Parts: sequence; structure tokens; C-alpha cells
Amino acid sequence: MSSEFAIRCGGVGKAFQLYAHQNDQLKQILFGLWKKFYREKWVLNDVNFTVQRGERVGIVGRNGAGKTTLLQILCGITQPTKGEFEIEGRIAPILALGSGFDGLLTGRENARIGAAILGLSRKEVDACIEDIAAFADIGPFFEQPMRIYSVGMIARVAFAICAHAQADVLIVDEALSVGDEIFQKKCENYISEFAKTGTILIVSHSLEFLKKLCTRVLWLENGVVREIGDPAKVIAHYRAAMKAEQGQKIAWR
Repeated sequence: MSSEFAIRCGGVGKAFQLYAHQNDQLKQILFGLWKKFYREKWVLNDVNFTVQRGERVGIVGRNGAGKTTLLQILCGITQPTKGEFEIEGRIAPILALGSGFDGLLTGRENARIGAAILGLSRKEVDACIEDIAAFADIGPFFEQPMRIYSVGMIARVAFAICAHAQADVLIVDEALSVGDEIFQKKCENYISEFAKTGTILIVSHSLEFLKKLCTRVLWLENGVVREIGDPAKVIAHYRAAMKAEQGQKIAWR
């Protein structure tokens, strides 16, 4: 991959297998060579785009458009059914905040493990663990098992880990919609600061934030790229389409 690119997607598609009956999955295992017992649901199809180093690209689209699936593919959580992608540099994935934590371990213990998973060495983890604790700002709860945490506290720790991952590429899925207003502002401030030197791919329903942050916006519709370009222009087209669709729904009532 050319070093000027941080992310490249080429013809990426993702299909899920949907089974009408519970035992059809077993039938597929036993007799799948002769007959298909499922139907395919394509949530992404022929997605092509590149993100240059230092770019901030936002992704918009209605629920079910394939936004989260695309980010999961780029982070290695799931594999594409077709196509290929490349990412250059260390990734900090801010997706389902805290989904991989162990409730029996303390916030500190989970933070150390999470930072190591993101690629930090033991020495690097030792150097930043207190900064992670300060960023999370949950006080003595950082030394308590995470099973007693609220959703907002879990999100704080998860975001704090990613914020100290020394990443080149930040991939964000709706982190700004989790937690209280203070935490959301902290997320926004960190992302804005990271944007000065790093590469960002972010999904958000906060269209004004995307317009302010991003150099380009990608509109994903029914699993395909409908438009990509200037943030103000793409967001205006997206809003107009959503407004027209809402008007049609009202007219049918």
C-alpha cells in the first residue's frame, strides 16, 4: 500500500447467512455441499474508498446502512465476504466501549490488559496507566471490580485506554452518544485534538460535529457508498434525503 494512504477499501462486501429454521444451520453443515439452507443478506456491497494520512473522514447513514459492520471489518472484528482492505499504522478502535472487559477484574487490571491488546508494551503500559486513570476520572472505583460499574463508568475507562494507545489511526463508532454530557465533551475534545496529527474514521449521528471535524464525509446507504466528498455538501444531501423520506412516511399515514 502506498504510504500516503492510511486506509484503503477495495470492493469490500459483507453477507450474513440467515436461516429460516433453527435446524437449518445443522443441515447446512451436513449437506451444504449439495444444497444451500440459508439466504444471504448483504449488509455491505462493493465499498471502495481511501483515506489519506492525516485525513478525518466521517461516515453517515441511517440505522442498518452498514456503518458499524464496515468499522468492525477494518478493526479485524469480522472478516469481509469479498474484497480487501489495508490499514497502515497502529489502530485505536473506539467501537462497543468496554465490551471486552472482565467484570471480575478491577478497572486498573482491565486497563492494563486493554492497553496491551492495543499494542502497548509492558513498559509503555506502566508509563501511561496513571494517565489512563486520570483521564477516566472515576476516582477510587478504578481499583474496584468492573462488575459494579455503571455503563458510563465502563465507557470512561474504555475511552481512556484508547486515548493512550499511541495510535496512528482512530476508528470511532458513536462514542459521543455514550455516557454523561461531561464525558461526551471529553470524547469530543480528545478526537478534535487527535485530528491535528492523526487519521480519523468516525461514525456519528452528530452531523454538526462531523461537519466541523471532518475533511470529507462518506454517505453509506443500504450497504453501498452513495456519496463521498465535502462534508457540508454530503451532509446537506443526506439531510434532504432523510427529510424527503420522512415526508413520504407522513403522507402514507
